Amino acid sequence: MSLLIGAMTIGFILSLLALGVLLSFRIFAFPDITAEGSITLGAAVAAALLVKGTSPLLATTAAFAAGMLAGTATGTLHTKFKINGLLAGILTMTSLYSVNLHVMGRSNVPLLARATLATEAEAIGSRALRGATGTSFLGWDVSTRDLSVFVFAALASVLTGIVLYVFLRTNIGTAMRAMGDNSQMIRALGVSDGNMLVIGLALSNGLVAVAGALLAQYQGFADVQMGIGMLVWGLASVIIGEALVGPWQLGYAITGAVMGSILFRQLVAIALRWGLDPNDLKLITAGFVFVALILPGLVARLRRNKTSVVTA
Repeated sequence: MSLLIGAMTIGFILSLLALGVLLSFRIFAFPDITAEGSITLGAAVAAALLVKGTSPLLATTAAFAAGMLAGTATGTLHTKFKINGLLAGILTMTSLYSVNLHVMGRSNVPLLARATLATEAEAIGSRALRGATGTSFLGWDVSTRDLSVFVFAALASVLTGIVLYVFLRTNIGTAMRAMGDNSQMIRALGVSDGNMLVIGLALSNGLVAVAGALLAQYQGFADVQMGIGMLVWGLASVIIGEALVGPWQLGYAITGAVMGSILFRQLVAIALRWGLDPNDLKLITAGFVFVALILPGLVARLRRNKTSVVTA
């Protein structure tokens, strides 16, 4: 049960990454690969501040701000300097590797002896359970820490999804979504599509950076290599979520991204539990993404064939 709870906790944490990828790739149709650098940036900023005794909430907020700066840099390179969007993301991501090393001061920063949001969640859970070290959850015995952090990650994911949904239905959020659908129409209405894109990429990478900050606090360390492959994770979560929720609507898309992240992590955990070599994790991930990419098309084809047979 601890494996299941742990996998779901990481799934909820990385659902913030999925929501960030949803913004850039689906709403803005922008190939932003800055996420692989900004998730590490969020972890690096949070870890560096936590080591200096900063409160976990303030450190996580700083990580969000740092991620927004990274997204702003990519958006500015694209809109102001007319650099291809993919190349702009590559430039920012490459630069962030050195930035992250400078922020942390070394390649790995341990947080096991520091106060983090995970330890604060554990303290709250311990008080709620009156000091018990474990409890029963759905008929299984789990530790207080695992259950407390799981509840915290779930609440953080749900609240973030709700806030993002509300924001995207405001005037500025509607303008951002419209810009992704038809930038020429937005320009005709007197709205700066460049500014909308910069704001959107800033918000996207801010969410990704928070995911990195929370992941570092949950795992107990921040590493300069932790962002490798995370963009694939986010894309897989979004694609799986779309397959789960059906037709694209804003609320369904946000819910699907969260569900896709959780399911994707469960699939990875099951694959490892079956004895697959951890060195093959990236290969397994790529395989899941491949299946997620072709599955919607196969399902649609089967439905069309079934409909044609019934009609005939």
